[in-house]
Amino acid sequence: MDRSDVCVLLPTLNEAETIGSVVRGFRDAGFENVLVVDGGSTDATQATASDAGARIIEQQGNGKGQAVREGVEAVEAPVVLMADGDGTYRPDDAESMLEPIFTGRAEHVIGDRFADMEAGAMTRLNGVGNRLINRAFRVVHGRDFGDILSGYRAFTTESFERYNLTSDGFGIETEMAAECVKHGTPVEVVPIRYLARPDESETNLHPVKDGGRIFLTLYKLAKTNNPLFYLGSVGVASLFAGLLVAAYVGYEFYIQTPSVSHEGLAVVAAAGILLGTQLLLFGVLSDIIVAVNREQTRRLEELAEQLSEDPVGGDTADRSVDEVAETDGGED
Repeated sequence: MDRSDVCVLLPTLNEAETIGSVVRGFRDAGFENVLVVDGGSTDATQATASDAGARIIEQQGNGKGQAVREGVEAVEAPVVLMADGDGTYRPDDAESMLEPIFTGRAEHVIGDRFADMEAGAMTRLNGVGNRLINRAFRVVHGRDFGDILSGYRAFTTESFERYNLTSDGFGIETEMAAECVKHGTPVEVVPIRYLARPDESETNLHPVKDGGRIFLTLYKLAKTNNPLFYLGSVGVASLFAGLLVAAYVGYEFYIQTPSVSHEGLAVVAAAGILLGTQLLLFGVLSDIIVAVNREQTRRLEELAEQLSEDPVGGDTADRSVDEVAETDGGED
């Protein structure tokens, strides 16, 4: 592979101030195939990107996640290098981002912004939120990808097509990371330089609203990736609440006021304990099923890969069929 096999994908929305320099930067770095997916900009984003040499498609849906999916569908190259149009990611880091894919070590590469972040590139609130989300991802999915919210990524289109991506907004990066874990995609994290957004450029990210959506996406993805956490977290909460109410009922009945029985609270406590116990059991059983399914899927994918890479076996099978046909014809 070389750079002619790469399509640079840039989802944009009102990035007229920076998109021209971003497109020119990647083209100067040797990437002729630059695709801008515009989400309905009301400024000169499309004209500026087109003048800089990019191919433009207008997004049909809304949100960054939808833009990424529509962009990959329009890509014919085997490798996609995804970045933002705000000038925060350097084309100079493209070579290190693509090297793991070109050498066959990985199918998905994540650029770690925290490895070399320019002063003022991220607000304190965004920094705290990013670190909390990364820690939550490690707990829920059991993998440390360093910076799962990074918008600078390289991946093969073949691996992307295996994923079930539904997020429309900024949760797309979290969803991609979770799908990598789910499908056992070889992932490599590469340190990059993260630049501050130019003063004339405005961000489309709303820290509180989008951060809440990302946390919700992270929890929803645990349903199929880590059902023990998904069901177990609710089960533990229900079990703890039931035990707490039961302790209160016991205290009121045996110690404080023996004549007060709290039958209603006792029923609530019993229901909470039973529900929590059942959810924990369901979580364990679901986790076992997911583990077995992953192992079977891995074996099937290995078998399919072996069959696709063994043309000799196919020729042998064809010859065997021909020999049988000739033998039957001779006997007739």
